[in-house]
Amino acid sequence: MTPEQIAIPVAVAEAMRAELASVAQATVAEIIVEVPSYADAFQGDMGRVIGNAVELALGGFLELATASTGEDAGTPIRPALDGAYELGRGEARSGRSMDALLAAYRVGARVSWRHLSASAVSAGLTVAQLARFAELVFAYIDQLSAASVAGHSDELETTGRVRTRYLERLAGLLLAGRPLPELTAAAERADWAPPRTLTVAILPETAVRGALASLDGRTLRSNHDVPGLDSTTELVVLLVPDADGRSRPALLRSLDGRDAVVGPPRPWVEAHTSYVRACRALQLGLAAEGSAPLDTERRLADLVLRADGEALADLRAQVLAPLDDLTPGAREKLVETLRAWLLHHGRRDQVAAELFVHPQTVRYRMTQVRELYGDRLEDPRTVLELTIALGAAR
Repeated sequence: MTPEQIAIPVAVAEAMRAELASVAQATVAEIIVEVPSYADAFQGDMGRVIGNAVELALGGFLELATASTGEDAGTPIRPALDGAYELGRGEARSGRSMDALLAAYRVGARVSWRHLSASAVSAGLTVAQLARFAELVFAYIDQLSAASVAGHSDELETTGRVRTRYLERLAGLLLAGRPLPELTAAAERADWAPPRTLTVAILPETAVRGALASLDGRTLRSNHDVPGLDSTTELVVLLVPDADGRSRPALLRSLDGRDAVVGPPRPWVEAHTSYVRACRALQLGLAAEGSAPLDTERRLADLVLRADGEALADLRAQVLAPLDDLTPGAREKLVETLRAWLLHHGRRDQVAAELFVHPQTVRYRMTQVRELYGDRLEDPRTVLELTIALGAAR
């Protein structure tokens, strides 16, 4: 059979074209029933616009079906293909997946075939021509679907990459402590709604994906050009929204077992101070307890005491000078006893329990200490200096 014998005759195409408006309406009605997520989109003026688009697509198909035999009848005409591509991009911009649109295509193909084939047969289409007509219908829909998928994917990739760059830049500006107008403009550009507070968490890059799964979706991340961190390190900085107050325990649980350091919550425009605190804890080498993250809010005393390491060492050497003539073993025992005595406010039984010794041993050691220090143990200034010097001994 020659191509001319299986082409859609012009007269048949004209008969089908006369029904395009009613077929488009039937297609829209069926899509509303079978694809509920489009029900609102087809209401009012938008419904009429979409109905017209369906009618134009069907008209384009009839042009394709009656095209000259030298053309590839399986390829949609360019305007329809471009329209399908833009439709896919629009779905991505609206935040919808392709599932609903592909379902609408399938419904549209079925309804269009049902109505148009009936008209074609009534107009005298042969069996061979009808088979060719079916092939064209579904090839056309496949091509339109593929174009929409491409548009959807391209839009997501483009907007996703751009927004990711904007969010990373915003994170960098926050960590650098930039002025409010600059931060506000960057947040708007990234389409990021500022929270009340931000809490910085620093953790290994390998642990980030698992952590993000349970954190607020607005969480920012920065691992490029972060001020204060060695660029060769494999650490990532997260800025977690509204993880203060009762929400902080949940944040800490989310970071359990991830070797994280967590700074204090701060107003979002002051997030850099949370970052500075977390970095300081890293630099001082503070150790976490078990698998729990290092919570800087629980280690404020250590952070204060170790703020100036040289000054602390000088203070310790100065206030412990009366013990310098003792043997290393004897000196160590008196230092640990004096430390416990200060921290427990002289409660002998508690000191003994901490040191795992008899209370009499505590009294004996403290008698030695008093002999070495004399009246200075009664001086509030000396007691303060000893407490500071020995409080960071561990």
